[in-house]
Amino acid sequence: MITIFYDGTCGLCHRSVQFLLARDPEGHRFRYAPLQGTTASEALGESAQTFDSMVVKDESGQLLTRGNAAIRLGKDLGGGWRLLAILAHAVPRFLRDLTYDFIAKRRFRWFGHTDQACPLVPSEQRSFFLD
Repeated sequence: MITIFYDGTCGLCHRSVQFLLARDPEGHRFRYAPLQGTTASEALGESAQTFDSMVVKDESGQLLTRGNAAIRLGKDLGGGWRLLAILAHAVPRFLRDLTYDFIAKRRFRWFGHTDQACPLVPSEQRSFFLD
């Protein structure tokens, strides 16, 4: 099972979680935990505070950030997202991370905070979330 740690204050992160929930409605692939929560501090230690966006922890315990995290999620989603992830993997890592950082630095301006994004989770999917 992959755990996705996300910024609990970020509108873009919440929209990303909603996107993933819609594509994994049974919760077979992903679990979610806010970077500000207990699970993140236990799993990531003090480094949890250094992350400012999404972090993926795969089944082996490897942490993936920035472009590599997005590619991993795309591959796990399958279909066209897998193909897009494979194509993105051909892009040099520094360019992927540069693009990721460009968006991450503007995410609050473009997508707001969670109080503006109204993050609602259906009751049948609440068990996919870790504290």
